[in-house]
Amino acid sequence: MKSHSNENLSKVYIQDFVLEGFGGGLVTQVLLFTLFLALYMVTLVGNILMIIIITLDARLHSPMYFFLKNLSFVDLCYSSVIAPNALANFFSSSKVITFAGCATQFFFISLMATTECFLLGVMAYDRFMAICSPLSYPSTMCQSACIRLVLGAYCGGCFNSVVQTSFTFHLPFCSSNRINHFFCDVPPLLQIACGNTAINELLLFGICGLIIVGVTFVILISYGYITVTILRMRSGTGRHKIFSTCGSHMTVVTLFFGTLFVMYAQPGAIESMEQGKVVSVFYTLVIPMLNPLIYSLRNKDVKEAVQRLGQIHRAM
Repeated sequence: MKSHSNENLSKVYIQDFVLEGFGGGLVTQVLLFTLFLALYMVTLVGNILMIIIITLDARLHSPMYFFLKNLSFVDLCYSSVIAPNALANFFSSSKVITFAGCATQFFFISLMATTECFLLGVMAYDRFMAICSPLSYPSTMCQSACIRLVLGAYCGGCFNSVVQTSFTFHLPFCSSNRINHFFCDVPPLLQIACGNTAINELLLFGICGLIIVGVTFVILISYGYITVTILRMRSGTGRHKIFSTCGSHMTVVTLFFGTLFVMYAQPGAIESMEQGKVVSVFYTLVIPMLNPLIYSLRNKDVKEAVQRLGQIHRAM
């Protein structure tokens, strides 16, 4: 661990970080820029359309779509915190981000990622109540209950974000200001810290692991009961509708939690930065792009809502 004088020097002199991003020549940078831009544009359009469709179509004003609308909003914010700065840095000679800018980006990334974890858990609980307890569902998942659940997800995300941000940016950065990543994230920041990072690594693996395992447990229990209920159904149409809705959610859960586990909840995450960059592209850009496509293509209600809005638009 570095001496106290080094810590003071780091706080005085290191005011900016450099986001190294991806290596390669001009052709590689152009290809990556095109890929990032395409992913971000599809993410923007898909999630904004999902929010508009759910807001305008009265038939989609139910708890499930209320949570889905919030998921789209979180995905929209999540990608927007990262993609514009990453796109600008592809052709920037300096690739500099201020200390305050890095801390702010880090805070909102952590906030949105954790909130999405909790939202996916809430959505699984909603499906459990709708399928396994249909008679008590309207009273249990009333509007006030849904709002409290969503606020709880944001509060949980905010708590984790405050803890991770405060502990990470109180570390001394006296050896280097070059972040081996395309955005400010925990593993690359811990790599360039010159102080003792044991507590930070414990917090990273402990809190993130607890959140991922806890929410996964809720989802597995919910879908365990849902599976039993589906198997007892006699109606093939009912089974198909439930499998369609739940299948979309489980696809999103598997993609999101799988990448988060690889990145944050296993000890090798800190060292494998090159692999981490690829994984990060997947969960910060690809998954937010896929979520509205998964829910719209596999959801009959959403497709019907799109058709109704299209008919209204043509009639105007």
